[in-house]
Amino acid sequence: MTTDKKTMAQEKEIIRVGQIEIHFLLESKDTHGQLAMFEFTVPAGAKVAMPHYHEHYDEIIYGLEGVVTFTVNGQPNDIGPGQSCFIPRGAVHGFNNLKPATAKALTVVTPALIGPDFFKEMGAIVNAGGPPDLEKINAVMTRYGLVPAPPQK
Repeated sequence: MTTDKKTMAQEKEIIRVGQIEIHFLLESKDTHGQLAMFEFTVPAGAKVAMPHYHEHYDEIIYGLEGVVTFTVNGQPNDIGPGQSCFIPRGAVHGFNNLKPATAKALTVVTPALIGPDFFKEMGAIVNAGGPPDLEKINAVMTRYGLVPAPPQK
């Protein structure tokens, strides 16, 4: 039975939002809504998510490869392999890959109020070509409990 679950996780799709790739390992339906877990890959210099905060869930980032910089409440945190960062509800955050190599990290969200559908909807907007429609992006973010925030200094 463990092999079957592992195979199912490996077969789940890779979702692309701009240059970022997201691969869900666990969704709400897998954990009775307790947590969602996904890997994300960020190429060097990639355009990334706008600063935001979550009203109803916490997020944990764990570095797997390279270094991704999460800015949480104005404080930059470089997260490399084996390092982690806790982002509590209400903390304004965003991320960048400021280093010359691709970065990969694991994210755990609890409870599991965000899943593949959020990233698929965002991908449809961001990957449509031309400048992304910020009104549509804000609407999708809001629907999934992400609150857009002004850029961090």
